[in-house]
Amino acid sequence: MPEISVVVPAYNEEAAIGGVLKRLRAVLGEAGIAHEIVVVIDGATDGSAAAATPLADQVIEHPQNLGYGRSLKTGILAATNDLIAITDADGTYPAERLPELIRLADRYHMVVAARTGAFYRGGFVKRMGRVVFRYLSEFAAGQRIPDINSGFRVFRRSHVIPFFPLLSTGFSFTTTLTLVYLLNDFFVHYVPIEYHERIGRSKVHHLRDAARALQIIVEAILRCNPIKIFLLLAMPFLAAGAVFAGLAVAIGNWVCGLISAVTLSTTGLIMGLGFLAVSVMPRRDLFGPASPVRSATSERRSDADR
Repeated sequence: MPEISVVVPAYNEEAAIGGVLKRLRAVLGEAGIAHEIVVVIDGATDGSAAAATPLADQVIEHPQNLGYGRSLKTGILAATNDLIAITDADGTYPAERLPELIRLADRYHMVVAARTGAFYRGGFVKRMGRVVFRYLSEFAAGQRIPDINSGFRVFRRSHVIPFFPLLSTGFSFTTTLTLVYLLNDFFVHYVPIEYHERIGRSKVHHLRDAARALQIIVEAILRCNPIKIFLLLAMPFLAAGAVFAGLAVAIGNWVCGLISAVTLSTTGLIMGLGFLAVSVMPRRDLFGPASPVRSATSERRSDADR
């Protein structure tokens, strides 16, 4: 089994981080997985750094709070292994499932722990926001996404670093990471897990972070699959054009016919811009040199040659 670096971002998690790190160390040790634990203290004002220092292999401190995504980028760059796992310092993710995710990483570019349970569902507003983001993301990616922003996942350092300019420095890091992988035809696998009650107070600001997440999702789609955004923009004009065209025929009203012509023309203009955006997109290299798909194919060819 390959060596792995576990990156744990922390902001004022003094109450939970010690237990999380001890559990990670115990689980990976029992599974016989060589590992290092990299903790990034993101401008914490409590004793998070003091609690983590005796238990982690690396403790990196940001002098000020820069955000969840920025902390993960710092930890990933500092990691000494190519295989990376990320998890939170608040005790919400079951560390005992990590060896399973690591084993599956041999077959997939990224393995994501898809959260389930009452503590994940949350209140009505939170659930509705999650549904909106999920369906927008699934429309963009063209496939089902059980959990787009889980913070417990395994991937490769060599795959993710080229995407750093596209990835959010805030709580939307994992959202954009999932989208960028899917929109670049990487293989992503989901494993259902039970999400636990967090220890301490949540740092998420739902309205602010939801607005940022929406912005980042749209930006990721525009960069990787822009025609989907233009389709969304064109649909209301196409529907309005069809309605007014029907009214123009039904009641013989020339104003409805004119409105229909304008809205349908707008639809054509928007779609034309979408086709132009796709035509000028740079060609994507789907599988990098560290891809498990390419590696497995190369091994089979080598065996055949022998």
